Amino acid sequence: MSENKVLATVNGKDITSQDVYGFLNQLDPQVAAQFSSPEGINQIANELVNQELLYLDAIEKNLDEEEAFKEELEKIKIGVLKQYAINKLFEGITVSEEEIEKFYNENKHFFQRPEMARASHILVDDEEKANEVLDEIDNGTSFEDAASKYSNCPSKANGGDLGKFSRGKMVPEFEEVAFSMEEGEISKPVKTQFGYHLIKLDYKKEPSISPLDEVKGQINQQLILMKQQQLYLDKAEELKKNYKVEIYF
Repeated sequence: MSENKVLATVNGKDITSQDVYGFLNQLDPQVAAQFSSPEGINQIANELVNQELLYLDAIEKNLDEEEAFKEELEKIKIGVLKQYAINKLFEGITVSEEEIEKFYNENKHFFQRPEMARASHILVDDEEKANEVLDEIDNGTSFEDAASKYSNCPSKANGGDLGKFSRGKMVPEFEEVAFSMEEGEISKPVKTQFGYHLIKLDYKKEPSISPLDEVKGQINQQLILMKQQQLYLDKAEELKKNYKVEIYF
C-alpha cells in the first residue's frame, strides 16, 4: 500500500492509508506488528472511522465547550509548550571536530576494546575419548570434521566454531587455556563442568583502543547531550532571577 489510498470517508473526511500507518507508528512495535496483515490494516481503518464518528458526535454535543475539556486541553498545551521551549533552547547546538578529538584524547579509557579470541572446540564426555579424537586429528583428520563427528556441543554443526568472545564469556578453565594459546594451535584435553574440550584457537586480539573514526558519532552525540544538559541548567538558574521559586523538599 505504497500510495496514499483512501480507505473510508466519514462525513466528507477521508481516512487514508497514511492515516493508518500514522496510527500504527504511535503503537508499541510489537503491538503494531500484529496489525501488519491486510486484515489488520482494515481493523485499524475501522478504528479510525469509529474515532472520527465519536469526534463528530462530541462536536455536535459541544463537548469542546465544557470546562473539564478546556482544563484537559490546557494541561496538554502546557506540556507541549514546555517541550517546544526546550527544543528552541537546544537549537543550533553543534560540536566541532576539535571538541570531538579533545574528548577522545582525554577519555580513551571509555573506548577500550577487551582482549578477544575466536576459537573452535570439540566437547566429549571423558578424557580418554578426547585423546582418541586428538590422535585422529594428529593423523590427518581436520578439526572441523572431527567436531562434526564427535562433539556433543551444538557448535558441531559449524565445525565446532564458537565465534568471537572476550574474557569472562567462557567458563574459567576453558578461557584460561584459550587465551594462552597461539593462533592455529590445538590444545590438550581441557576439563570443565561440561566435559572435556579440545580447543583450536583461530585468532586472538590484544586489548586495544577503538580508533577515533569508529567512535566519532558516539562522541558527537555524547557531547551534544552534555551541552544540552548544561545549557538547560544554566537557563533554569537564569530564569530563577525572574520568577519567584520556593522549594519545599
